Amino acid sequence: MTFETIRMLSAPTFMPAEGRAPHVASWYAATAGDIPTYPSLKGHCRADIAIIGGGYTGLSAALSLAKAGYKVVLFEANKIGWGASGRNGGQIHTGQRQDPDWLAARIGEEATRDLLRLADEARAHLDRLIAEHAIDCDFRPGLIHTVHKPRWVEAEKRHVDHLRKKWGVEREFLDREETARRIGTDIYHAGSFDPQGGKLHPLKFALGLAKAAVAAGATLFEDSRVKKILHGTKPIVVTADGEAMVDTVIVAGNGYLGGLDAETDASVLPINNFVVATEPLDDVLIPGEEAVSDSRFVVYYWHQTPDRRLVFGGGETYSHAFPEDIAAFVRPHLARVYPKLANVPISHAWGGTLGITFNRMPFIRRPKPNVFIAAGYSGQGVMLAPFVGHVIAEAVGGSMGRFDAFAKVPVMPFPGGTLLRWPTLVAAMTWFKLLDSI
Repeated sequence: MTFETIRMLSAPTFMPAEGRAPHVASWYAATAGDIPTYPSLKGHCRADIAIIGGGYTGLSAALSLAKAGYKVVLFEANKIGWGASGRNGGQIHTGQRQDPDWLAARIGEEATRDLLRLADEARAHLDRLIAEHAIDCDFRPGLIHTVHKPRWVEAEKRHVDHLRKKWGVEREFLDREETARRIGTDIYHAGSFDPQGGKLHPLKFALGLAKAAVAAGATLFEDSRVKKILHGTKPIVVTADGEAMVDTVIVAGNGYLGGLDAETDASVLPINNFVVATEPLDDVLIPGEEAVSDSRFVVYYWHQTPDRRLVFGGGETYSHAFPEDIAAFVRPHLARVYPKLANVPISHAWGGTLGITFNRMPFIRRPKPNVFIAAGYSGQGVMLAPFVGHVIAEAVGGSMGRFDAFAKVPVMPFPGGTLLRWPTLVAAMTWFKLLDSI
């Protein structure tokens, strides 16, 4: 491999051109209703807290901090909810991203139970945000996890039983026939049902959080990409057209930080995932209206909308470029799950970038006394990110208990250093995709 090849494979910045980028042409953007516009920062301002990133983490932190009486400014490079928070699969996965046994082997059983309790609190916090602020985001409860390899069925059955007996995690095993009945396809060999999981309209939820944060007193800026942070006792956050002097900075850009923080860059890498929405279908495929995901490492995930479209996510890329034809890129994955929909008309197709960590646990840190970072939710951000934003707000106020419980989870940097960590990730993900098909 030549140096030029390594340079080309090194982690891309995943940032659009300067200027306010509109929301991608997703089904979410098409059905979100009126999308407000917030001003960009011009000149100098002074605040208590600066938040970088207008997704779930940043908006939730802004809401909680503003309610606590802090003067909060939030900077979003494009539109509020423009990144993963406004274009993800809308799936609510409960628990932590890694299995409790995996966590217990690394941080101990007591700390693992603490994290499971925090996950339960995160799930309750999501319900509370939706109810308290009357966020109309098409929430529906229930998630079905499907097993795509027959040799994994007995292991899934034992795992569901083990989760319930040892860890108190509520799951129901589904045999092949029941799985097929509940998801409208017979290609899977078994499944499990999580009654606390679910789905929502991700962009509506982000916009609802933004509205609540503004009502509480936070100031939101769009088209205000942060260029750098001048660290010190009074950090200065510098944008293209202004700057903010603050007491505390919260970095919540996830997969779109683009070199803003070296420690985060080393531990969180962006990958692209792709989603389509079909035209409304004649059939109700999922009669219980649950969200569905499967056991692939490069996971498939889907749900039906209130008007019977199928919103289906499948396929990843690991460069700055998206496929020229996203619908054609996703269609074979959709057809693998629902062969009868191989030629179904697709109304919307879009991609997005999420942040992943080496061990898939979120990267939540306090690298300096007045700097907090949260990123790398690895596909579990719908449930965790709003709660983590609230937990960071608590930590800013001096209540560190829940923040420290997240921060103690080890998240090692990706191997290979600046030049090689990206091609190493590409090689690893390619290998796991191969294993999915065996």
